[in-house]
Amino acid sequence: MNDAIRNAALRPSVIQLVFREKGALYAAYVPILANGGIFVPSIRNYKIGDDVYLLLTLPDDPQRYPVAGKVAWITPANAAGGRTQGVAVSFPNDEKVRHLKLKIEALLGTQMQSSKPTQTI
Repeated sequence: MNDAIRNAALRPSVIQLVFREKGALYAAYVPILANGGIFVPSIRNYKIGDDVYLLLTLPDDPQRYPVAGKVAWITPANAAGGRTQGVAVSFPNDEKVRHLKLKIEALLGTQMQSSKPTQTI
């Protein structure tokens, strides 16, 4: 394997996620992870612990929030219950992302206690 291919394989993927509606954010948010996280639909092959760099845009917020996360779990193709293939990316334990987690939870408000199905668990 040449150096360019090896370096490309080691670089974290960069994914832009734009949530235009609270319902989509609710379906993707993963509150059970210690610092929060987000589900990313993807057919790419990831491993647990892989680095993923996210650029998140929340509903009614023009700002893009950078998040350097890690793959916490993988939903494979043809998963039970018709779940979407992809990965849950856990948020890091840092101050900026803690504010993002609080912002997401404030946006979702009472939806956080909903029994409505999500992309996660």
